[in-house]
Amino acid sequence: MKNQLIFLSVISLFLLNACTTVPIVASTAPEESLIPIISVPPAPSTSISPILGISPAITSKSILKAADWSALHGWRDDDISLAWGAFLQSCVVLKNQSLWQEICTEAMSMEQPDNKMLREFFESRLTPYQVLNLDGNEDGLITGYYEPLLKGSRKPSSQFPYPVYRAPDELLTIDLSEIYPELKGMRLRGRLQGRKVLPYYSRSEIENPASNSVKSLQGYELLWVENAVELFFLQIQGSGRVKLENGDIIKIGYSEQNGHPYRSIGKILIGRGELAPEKASMQGIKEWGFRNPNRLNELLQQNPSYVFFRELPAGLSGPLGALGVPLTAGRSLAIDPVAIPQGAPIFLATTWPNSHKQLRRLMMAQDTGGAIKGGVRADFFWGFGPEAANQAGKMKQIGKIWVLMPNDYIPKSEN
Repeated sequence: MKNQLIFLSVISLFLLNACTTVPIVASTAPEESLIPIISVPPAPSTSISPILGISPAITSKSILKAADWSALHGWRDDDISLAWGAFLQSCVVLKNQSLWQEICTEAMSMEQPDNKMLREFFESRLTPYQVLNLDGNEDGLITGYYEPLLKGSRKPSSQFPYPVYRAPDELLTIDLSEIYPELKGMRLRGRLQGRKVLPYYSRSEIENPASNSVKSLQGYELLWVENAVELFFLQIQGSGRVKLENGDIIKIGYSEQNGHPYRSIGKILIGRGELAPEKASMQGIKEWGFRNPNRLNELLQQNPSYVFFRELPAGLSGPLGALGVPLTAGRSLAIDPVAIPQGAPIFLATTWPNSHKQLRRLMMAQDTGGAIKGGVRADFFWGFGPEAANQAGKMKQIGKIWVLMPNDYIPKSEN
């Protein structure tokens, strides 16, 4: 009887809080990057030619339309050797899937392949599928994220007063697709209070010293950092590094999220008339915070979403994405896994941040993000350091996406 009551409470909470989705592992920064959108120069109208005998796959989020390699304008100009390491990282996971096993086994056995060999490998074993939105539109939004560096400590102090929390034991994460398959990719988060399942604490509750959440999170402090704005954007990026007072660098990555929807503080500032749209990048929002320190907490708490972290091994080459492998700067993408197969190679056609300069390259779908929803929608991982932060903060481009699937892949409609 107790389990039935809990189950009913879970369903009730889901209906009240239906916006709860898959974990935020990548960035939610796209909703902050509100600079003018730069379009991709159109490809020739003949560039997309469906392959006879292969029907488009229609998922709940996208249409996958088989195409010729000639549709991938810029494919032959890309130095795909720079993406080979990222592909081998994907294969660490994909090799366990029958569809990819043979391809990944062969890839992992190749020794020092050059660009010609790699291009022949991909073209002979994979078929490109252009990703379309459900309305048939081939264009979508491409944003960027990065791995920030914060200053911090293992102990709280006046210099480092802001805690970075581990995921608390009381945070429930329930996969509803085990009960309702149509809810694939949806996860419910909450907490038990007696026999009731309630929404987990919001950001404002977590950061309010008088809230019960503060007491419940005691002992879950992972680190303390010196800047509230940097901590906020660390949560948006989903991973980062913290430099301790002795010079040690601690790598941390996404662990869990509180289940509340993400709300863009950039849009709030625009709506209030306090920030022009072209200034509402990550950099612009930080500058506003420096100018308005007494109003900063109120602004940040308008976003109820809150991210919990875990410490990562120091030797990782990059932050861990949703696929469970290290991300590669300039070659890893966050996508919606309901729309695009996680781990698959992607050919991206877009432009450089705030520019008309073409950016067309082979990428890997290795991450997800709370704001990355739909078919032609992706978040470009720029890496670590000031230049990565600069590029990620201003990237909001229009782009096209092709996913590369094994030749024996049989598209199936999920509708």
